[in-house]
Amino acid sequence: MEGTRVLSDLRPGEGAVVCGLTGAGEVRRRLQDIGLIQGTAVVCLGTSPLGDPTAYRVRGAVMALRRKDAAGVEVAG
Repeated sequence: MEGTRVLSDLRPGEGAVVCGLTGAGEVRRRLQDIGLIQGTAVVCLGTSPLGDPTAYRVRGAVMALRRKDAAGVEVAG
C-alpha cells in the first residue's frame, strides 16, 4: 500500500493508523489479540534505554513490542 510504513518506524509522540499485518502464525495472532487490526490508532510513547522494546498506546492500553514484532504491522499517517 502506498504511503505506508511499519510500526517500528514511529518515533516517540508520533501516531498512525494500522493498515494491515505482514506477520504470520502465532505472532500475527498475538498482534490481533492485543488490538492491532486494520483501522486502529496507535501512538508511540517511547523506547527503552537500549532501544528495544518500544511502548505503544493501542485502544487506551499501553503495551511494549519488540522491534521485530512491530515491523510486521503496516501503518499509515
